[in-house]
Amino acid sequence: MAIAEAVREHSRANPRAVTAVVSVVGYAVVGAAFAGALPFPSLSTAGVNLFAALIAVVNTIALTSILLGWRWIRRGEVQRHRRAMLLAFGLIIVFLFLYVWKLSGGFTKEFVVPEGAPLAAFAGAVSIAYYVMLFVHVVLSIVAVPVVVHAVVLGLSYTPSELADTNHARIGRIAAASWAVSLALGVITYFLLNHVYDWVPA
Repeated sequence: MAIAEAVREHSRANPRAVTAVVSVVGYAVVGAAFAGALPFPSLSTAGVNLFAALIAVVNTIALTSILLGWRWIRRGEVQRHRRAMLLAFGLIIVFLFLYVWKLSGGFTKEFVVPEGAPLAAFAGAVSIAYYVMLFVHVVLSIVAVPVVVHAVVLGLSYTPSELADTNHARIGRIAAASWAVSLALGVITYFLLNHVYDWVPA
């Protein structure tokens, strides 16, 4: 308990420093996965597909939680908002674990528009639309990390009445919007890649 209180007091005194440390650790973990430096067990094709589906489920629940949290704070239901946003943040940690494992132990997929698929006659345009959505999803997921972490650090470090004197509300709106768009595009591109069109190992 004393340790938790010490961490809370440190976060209150240095929210930006705590945000920076947590964000750098997150970036480092994903970077290590891209470099193949993390010793995760190998995944078969079925395993990669399973992880992709699990990630889509986790992201859908996280998105729902964010939208509910946004709705509840607009109604002044602070405790429900807090629980929803903490659930969403916890799910993002689960997503990160699954994503890093899939990346390190499996493979990535290249989008393909097969003959007979919807809008196959416009395969080039469909591919461009897919990769634009994927690009926005990835960029938002990267740049949103410190914003989301900062909002969470403030939310956990201050009481609801104290938060009014911080920039939590402004940061929270930016975090929730960027986070929600990224998650929604992630789920859409998952369905396009795995259920509407096709893929080959990249």
